[in-house]
Amino acid sequence: MSTFSGVIVPMVTPFRRDEGQTINYEAGEQLVERIIAGGASGIFTFGSNGEFHVCTPDEKIEFSRLVIERVAGRVPVYVGTGSCSTREAVEMSKRAEDAGASAVSVINPYFMKVSDAEVEGYYAAVAESVKIPVLMYNIPKSTGTNLSPEVVARVAEIDNVKGVKDSSGNMDNLAAYVEAAKGKDVDVLVGSDGKISAAHALGASGAIAGTANLITDVVVPATPRWPRPSRQTSSPSATSCTWARRPRRSSAPWSWPACRWAPPAGPWRRPRPRWTTRSAPCSTTTASRTSSTQKAQGERGRK
Repeated sequence: MSTFSGVIVPMVTPFRRDEGQTINYEAGEQLVERIIAGGASGIFTFGSNGEFHVCTPDEKIEFSRLVIERVAGRVPVYVGTGSCSTREAVEMSKRAEDAGASAVSVINPYFMKVSDAEVEGYYAAVAESVKIPVLMYNIPKSTGTNLSPEVVARVAEIDNVKGVKDSSGNMDNLAAYVEAAKGKDVDVLVGSDGKISAAHALGASGAIAGTANLITDVVVPATPRWPRPSRQTSSPSATSCTWARRPRRSSAPWSWPACRWAPPAGPWRRPRPRWTTRSAPCSTTTASRTSSTQKAQGERGRK
C-alpha cells in the first residue's frame, strides 16, 4: 500500500499586490480546481514553491485549511511544517493535523549545521506528536545538508514516517533512498521535474512536480502511471512500468492558468516576467514574496 504516489503538485502560494502582500485566497481556490481537473494525485502546500520561508505560521495554517476545505477529500492534501526549530515543527505539525491535513512534509533543520543524531531526534519528535503520516523532505541546495541514506533508513523505522522526498537531483542519492526504504512501508518521491522518468525506473513511487502548477494536464499524462495514493494493487504487474503517451500538439491556442501571475509589489524587488493568459483572467492578481536575488539563484525552480 502506497501512502505517497503519483504526481503531487507543490502548490504555489498566490499573493496580492497590496501593501501587506496578503495571500490571495480567491486565486488559491482557482488554482486548486485547476490542479484537480488536471488529474493530480495530491496537493502539497507550503513547500519551496509555496514560499513557506516568507509566510507566518498563521498564514500557513489558514491557507492550508482553505485548500483542504476546497479540495473536500477529492485528493490528499499535504502540508509543509518543517522548521529550524524542533518545537516549531512539532507545533506546526499538530496544527496541520487539526486543520485536516492528510500528511505533513517536514524539511530537515536548516541554517545551522546539525548532526545526524539531532536530525533523527527532530523527525522522531515530529512523528510522535501527530497520528498522520510524515514525509521527510531533502533539498540540500536550500538546507545545506543532505539527508544521508543511513539517516533515512533509521528514521524510516518510526511507525508513521511513510516517505521521503528527494529534491537533490542526484540519482545515486535517490537510488540509495529506494534501497534504504526496502522492506519498510516507506515511499520515495522525486522532487526534480527533469528526473521523473529516471526516478520511476529506480523505484520511486511518485513525483512532486512544480511545473504541474501551470501545466498539470500536460505533466500528469506525460509521466509514468503511478498508482493513486493508498491504492492496494493485486499483483506486481499492476505497478510495473506503464508509460503514458505525451499529448500531441494541436492547432488550438495554448491554455495557461486562469490566473494572471503579476510582478512582486514593492520598489526594492525586481519584477518577474509577466505570464499572460489567452483565457479570461481572474479578477485578482498575484505576486511572490521571494526576493529577486533568491529567484536569480533558482528558487523558482525548486520544490
